[in-house]
Amino acid sequence: MTDAAPAEALAPAEAEASPHGVAASLHARGSPLAPAATQLRRLAEAAPELPAFADRLAAAGLPPLTRAPLQVFQVNLGKLCNMTCRHCHVDAGPDRAAETMSRETLQLCLDAIDRCAPAAVDVTGGAPELNPHFRWFVAECAARGLHVMDRCNLTVLTLPRFVDLPGFFAEHGVEVVASLPHWRRPSTDKQRGDGTFDRSIDALRRLNAVGYGAGDPRRVLTLVHNPVGAFLPSGQASMEKEWKIGLLRDHDVRFDRLIALNNMPIARFLDSLDAQGTTGDYLRQLHAAFNPAAVPGLMCRDTVSIGWDGQVFDCDFNQMLELPLSGVGHVRDLSPERLGPPVTARHCFGCTAGAGSSCGGATT
Repeated sequence: MTDAAPAEALAPAEAEASPHGVAASLHARGSPLAPAATQLRRLAEAAPELPAFADRLAAAGLPPLTRAPLQVFQVNLGKLCNMTCRHCHVDAGPDRAAETMSRETLQLCLDAIDRCAPAAVDVTGGAPELNPHFRWFVAECAARGLHVMDRCNLTVLTLPRFVDLPGFFAEHGVEVVASLPHWRRPSTDKQRGDGTFDRSIDALRRLNAVGYGAGDPRRVLTLVHNPVGAFLPSGQASMEKEWKIGLLRDHDVRFDRLIALNNMPIARFLDSLDAQGTTGDYLRQLHAAFNPAAVPGLMCRDTVSIGWDGQVFDCDFNQMLELPLSGVGHVRDLSPERLGPPVTARHCFGCTAGAGSSCGGATT
């Protein structure tokens, strides 16, 4: 039995052109990599000589991961998306409407938020805006005085039924955390499909028009960079400076901050690595770039991530690999005292490589 809301189906014109042969999600294609268990097995087999993540911590003289006070309550509103991006670790797309969080489960999330008292609510997907209860949930969180972040792919804001969302965000003080692989067109379109960059610039201008990107703490515009290929991002601070200059000069677009994320070897990015025969090489690269200084800031220490069906995980990546949080199964039972230590596996090297990587960007 599923716990799905009746998500509105995407009209054909609302589904973005699929980039470079990514015609559908792994799930819809019946790919052997679609099951989480298969992905975990593939990560173990691709570079069998690498140690377990817990063993790597011990070798660096670090203790096992423990929980810090809960700060971020992340909610995945569903896997439905208007795009099918080649790097997507969620394996989201227009064909995943059935996996959409219901209003009942969203209410359970609000109840858990009231019990756990986090500082921030991180709303993600898919394209979370496609959930029919998105505005209600965001308004409820904002009314509680919480810092609300919306993980936005930008192109969704250019769909006719969502053109008023920038104003809604501004009214409720939502931080827009917007995916833009690069400030130059070729790199963005290579990862997300032809025409994505121009649609994204249009959406950014709409956000600028209602006060985003101007330094207002209630209208923060954060851009998110993912490398286009199997390599780590360069320095986050220097990239931010470059991006601010380039976007302002070439497109008259302003934003407040940039965060850089490592590509995680999960779902469609893992599929891409496998197709190129580089999965083992990428895992070795992540392991070689292990940074002990990145460990204290790992998001799994102060975050919980709620799946579309209400299941609870340490982070978004564990959610996609179906590695449940220890101590509690469903959001209805979530409370601070029941949070166990973070669950780790081979993919965790992606969060400790280089400058570190979390939903908030670099951890060092």
